[in-house]
Amino acid sequence: MPKIDIANVPVRTGSSYPASEAAKMEGRSQQRLGDAGGITQFGANLVTLAPGALSSLRHWHEKQDEFLVVTSGTCTLIDDTGETELKTGDCAAFPAGDPNGHHLVNKTDTSASFLVIGTHTPTETGYYSDLDMMVKVANGTYTFTRKDGTPFGEATE
Repeated sequence: MPKIDIANVPVRTGSSYPASEAAKMEGRSQQRLGDAGGITQFGANLVTLAPGALSSLRHWHEKQDEFLVVTSGTCTLIDDTGETELKTGDCAAFPAGDPNGHHLVNKTDTSASFLVIGTHTPTETGYYSDLDMMVKVANGTYTFTRKDGTPFGEATE
């Protein structure tokens, strides 16, 4: 049966970011719904943000599209144009290659959730708008460097 029992999908916390940045993800959790359903061509993750939590560091992707819909609560989208409040049912799209760094922040006093769907590609390069940091992803390995290619720091699990 293709129905996914969300209650049985593991909740993941933590980050693949270098140790110096990983703590910024405190209060964010996710469930990899696409993986649970055997989806391989794109990812579908249910992300929950506690009050004050960030979805990620502000970033953009060279090859991967991202689309999200807020499923509960209110999130604030922060991108290069400023801040936009997203409420339940609101959507946002981030085309591959558009250097508009983005992330969501929960600025409310209650939890908020969103479903994010994104392209899976064999390799990817992402850039972080507020840091001198980029990531190259290949074979499930994340390599973080400064934008000039010099080492940034060690990744955490």
